[in-house]
Amino acid sequence: MTKDRALGANTWIWTSPLTDQRLAELAPRIRDWGFDVIELPVESAGDWDPVRAATLLDSLGLSATIVVAMGAGRELVATDRETVVATRDFLRHVVDVAAAVSSPVIAGPIYTSVGRTWRIDDAERRGCYAQLRDNLGPVVEHAMDAGVTVAVEPLNRFETSLLNTVDQALEAMDGLPAEGCGLGLDTFHMNIEERSITEAIRRAAGRIAHVQVCANDRGAPGADHLNWPGIVAALEAAGYRGPLVIESFTGDNATIATAASIWRPLAKTQDAIAVDGLAFLSGVVRGGGVSSPI
Repeated sequence: MTKDRALGANTWIWTSPLTDQRLAELAPRIRDWGFDVIELPVESAGDWDPVRAATLLDSLGLSATIVVAMGAGRELVATDRETVVATRDFLRHVVDVAAAVSSPVIAGPIYTSVGRTWRIDDAERRGCYAQLRDNLGPVVEHAMDAGVTVAVEPLNRFETSLLNTVDQALEAMDGLPAEGCGLGLDTFHMNIEERSITEAIRRAAGRIAHVQVCANDRGAPGADHLNWPGIVAALEAAGYRGPLVIESFTGDNATIATAASIWRPLAKTQDAIAVDGLAFLSGVVRGGGVSSPI
């Protein structure tokens, strides 16, 4: 196991949407707990100031990653041209935000709005994947010019019907440049959709751009049944050297709680999701003998 694997926390654990004030409150605490990275969601343009954020994070010695919120009306496939253009403009803006805070990636389900599901036969699926490549291509070009990678995240079957698995995402991205477009892996979704998380990671080798982690119920990593030493070892073998970022959600915001199906507390406190997860993952990535039940 690598001893210098960066570990991060997503601000969705505590708040949505992120604001300058909440970031100023959260960032020092996240640094003091021992995290290396803070993950900043972009839900709407202007929610928080990237220049101000960059100054704050630099003063704290924190790195940033950016995650994209694909809300209602953000679509790159099976939609009208006007919606595609608006979605592409939003994603270019997110790339610019990432560049401003020195994030190497923008990650998320960058294809359709979360929660949009419909029955897709094989022919329509192939057509949607072709549309995705065509419509995402200009965003990837913009990202490459900015030194940013687009990390496309498969979601579970209850949140999308387009990309659920690593294999589907690899098929959809075939033809887009690997240096500008990779996979964003999330252990929550992989636990639902992959027959073997570690084997799926191995198949994604060379294309993994970002990794988000949490327990199988969205709680703290380690308070669950996942094989975390195996997952970390598989990421290492696949050549992924980026951070592991804990992503969970607060139930205090009705919109995000409904979108993420947060119907009950996932830990004693929201802080515990981050702090307990950090302690557990630190043991795993440093080979300290911490293990999961199976």
